[in-house]
Amino acid sequence: MVSGSRAGPRIGAAARGRLAYNLRVTGDPPARAIEEAAALLRGRRVVALTGAGCSTESGIPDYRGEGTERRAREPIRYQVFSAEPAARKRYWARSAVGWARFSSAQPNPAHVALAAMERAGVLAGVITQNVDTLHQAAGSARVVELHGSLAEVRCLACGAREPRRSLQARLLAENPGWAARVAALAPDGDAEIPEAWLAEFVELGCQACAGPLRPEVVFFGESVPPATRAAADALIAEAEALLVVGSSLVVLSGYRLVRAAAARAVPTVIVNLGPTRGDPHAALRVDARAGVVLPALAERLAAGYS
Repeated sequence: MVSGSRAGPRIGAAARGRLAYNLRVTGDPPARAIEEAAALLRGRRVVALTGAGCSTESGIPDYRGEGTERRAREPIRYQVFSAEPAARKRYWARSAVGWARFSSAQPNPAHVALAAMERAGVLAGVITQNVDTLHQAAGSARVVELHGSLAEVRCLACGAREPRRSLQARLLAENPGWAARVAALAPDGDAEIPEAWLAEFVELGCQACAGPLRPEVVFFGESVPPATRAAADALIAEAEALLVVGSSLVVLSGYRLVRAAAARAVPTVIVNLGPTRGDPHAALRVDARAGVVLPALAERLAAGYS
């Protein structure tokens, strides 16, 4: 989801106290918590729900983790993006600078572990709030992208689609020197750039009709497409356990899935640095990095993983 919000979840002490197995783990590796998590998941059909914290170890920053105060900015809302040419120009200028680093990110041990768990028959599939396609790059086969993907763009006028890498080549050809510009990467694949750069930037339109382009993601102010929502619901309906990875669950599209699992008495294990909106519905929260916990879980749950 295209956003720059830094507001963290508000989790009261009373809500945290309702967790039956809530462990706050500070060491690497958090062995006791991993054993608890493995015991809860073992022998069950697991579905994973992943957020930005699953990709931070690939070099893609999250919205609410360490250092987000330095990246604070207002969320980009679809109503503004679609109606205001200046907002679109700002987005594409930032994206032109950030895309090289974002698109070169590689799967980290958390992505690899989830793919291994799927191959072993432990994991039914992944529902992700991320737009980076790193689960697919790691080998995950069944992936529901709740918020779409930055790998493709679409024309707002005629609906024609274009690979993002193709658009990047066109943007760099039209904006000489931008390939060498470096700026702090943002969670959405764009970058924090000086306002002075905007005046120089030449925005490009659709190759078919010259209409304005948008990334194929769900903006703030938009709803998850019905087909995507149905695919996520279908996975949750299959789940005998839910594994939440790297999400504070502030956004409703992910939080409602945790609530749906809880309504079916499906045990939920959360792996996240810090409290989440879903804590009251979880059997266990492991407070540690995904890249530490998930490989250890895969070793315990997926035969042959190493």
